[in-house]
Amino acid sequence: MNETIQTLLAHQSIRKFKEQPLTEEMIQTLVQSAQAASTSSYQQVYSIIGIEDPAIKKELATLAGNQTYVEKNGYFFVFCLDYHRHQLIATMAGTNIDDTVQSKEAFMVGTIDVSLAAQNLAIAAESLGLGIVYIGGLRNNLEAVSSLLECPDHVVPLFGMAVGYPDATPGLKPRLPKEAVFHVNGYKKDEEALPVLEAFEQTTATYYKERTGGERQEGWAKQMARVMETPNRLYMKEFIESKGLDKK
Repeated sequence: MNETIQTLLAHQSIRKFKEQPLTEEMIQTLVQSAQAASTSSYQQVYSIIGIEDPAIKKELATLAGNQTYVEKNGYFFVFCLDYHRHQLIATMAGTNIDDTVQSKEAFMVGTIDVSLAAQNLAIAAESLGLGIVYIGGLRNNLEAVSSLLECPDHVVPLFGMAVGYPDATPGLKPRLPKEAVFHVNGYKKDEEALPVLEAFEQTTATYYKERTGGERQEGWAKQMARVMETPNRLYMKEFIESKGLDKK
């Protein structure tokens, strides 16, 4: 097992960081690593906003649900789906790309591009001995986040990432067994999948019981079902369309 794979398998979300900022060289290396990610048809449909102003970090922490590690970390990145740049190059080229930019496929391409770039940055950070945690809580109020970061039309902040020197080691969280996520030559039948999920439910219930000293004994399936029982952030469709995206 090589060092890269060891880094991948050792991933854990860090939610407490030391008060030690990243160096400028580290920041540049992380952004370059993000840019090296695969991108659909060379489109590079993303932008990364580095948050260095303490006041902005504090406001983002509030908007994300009062998550302190959004404010207190070595550096904070916001990953954006970005077709504004493509609108600029369309103007340069004297053409119109509105129909493409407003399509469902374009929104999927942009979302995938953003995710690939972010994961490259995450792996690069962890390879340097840093910790990371993704912050989807920015989507609690994207209108306010977008305004705060002065994002124009066709730019949507999808999530953030706090990076820094870990000041806590929460330990590895169990992942679904390979048999639950890896299918060969077609999707598995439910009768094959259910026993695997039931076993994982027991594994995760035991994990939470031991981690919390018995205060929590809810397994993965019950936790996910409870979380997903009530739809969240239902304003999203309207907001995305207001940005000139995903209309077709």
